[in-house]
Amino acid sequence: MVKVLFVCLGNICRSPVAEGVFNNLIQKHNLADKISCDSAGTKGWHTGQLPDHRAIKNALDNGIVLTHKGREIQVADLDNFDHIVVMDESNFKDVYELYYRTKHTTPSTEKLFLLRDYDPKVSGIKEVPDPYYGSELDFEEVFHIIQRSGSALLNSLIEKHGLVEESIE
Repeated sequence: MVKVLFVCLGNICRSPVAEGVFNNLIQKHNLADKISCDSAGTKGWHTGQLPDHRAIKNALDNGIVLTHKGREIQVADLDNFDHIVVMDESNFKDVYELYYRTKHTTPSTEKLFLLRDYDPKVSGIKEVPDPYYGSELDFEEVFHIIQRSGSALLNSLIEKHGLVEESIE
């Protein structure tokens, strides 16, 4: 089982949307027995809370139900997940430092990377913008960034790990 963890700051906007989108893609590709995902925040401010209401509404408008409850990344996550996918440079730095502090080594680029490393439309900035202080349109833009980046990431993981989609009888 390939395990993927999506990480943002508070785990109420970007990373739970990434988890929902990625789970949807996993289901569409019939890979639920081969890939799993979760999400977390670098800060525990929203532990136990549902995602931001605007993230929930936007995801639902795009056919995805978000039920994740916020949580803070734990040291155990560094071992339990094969890939830790972060939304921006600040979160990357926080996870990188946690990894170095606890593992006394640096994570590989296969282990820790930015989601937009897989965005086919990225030009320049490789961060998923934080929509928290923005508008409904900002949440919609973030959803589309995550959708296309997540799709490309899934295709890469299928190839990298030699995964085969299960046929539906």
